[in-house]
Amino acid sequence: MTWIEKDNALEREIRTPDFLSAFNLVSRLVAPAEALNHHPDVAFGWGYVRIRLTTHDAGGLTDKDRTLAARIDEAIKPFAG
Repeated sequence: MTWIEKDNALEREIRTPDFLSAFNLVSRLVAPAEALNHHPDVAFGWGYVRIRLTTHDAGGLTDKDRTLAARIDEAIKPFAG
């Protein structure tokens, strides 16, 4: 699945085979988020990770979100197939 633009944000959901895989995927979001000092909203549970990117102080999408989305895509490539 790719990123979807919705409600002034980019959203993506990745399916995983179990809870531990979801947790491991979430841990791979930390490095790119910290490198850009831009942090996603994340929800995860058994078999899924949901990521939402928006720039709160700008009130919507910015280049920061698009850049972080691209870096997240690279970081989670082993999980997202």
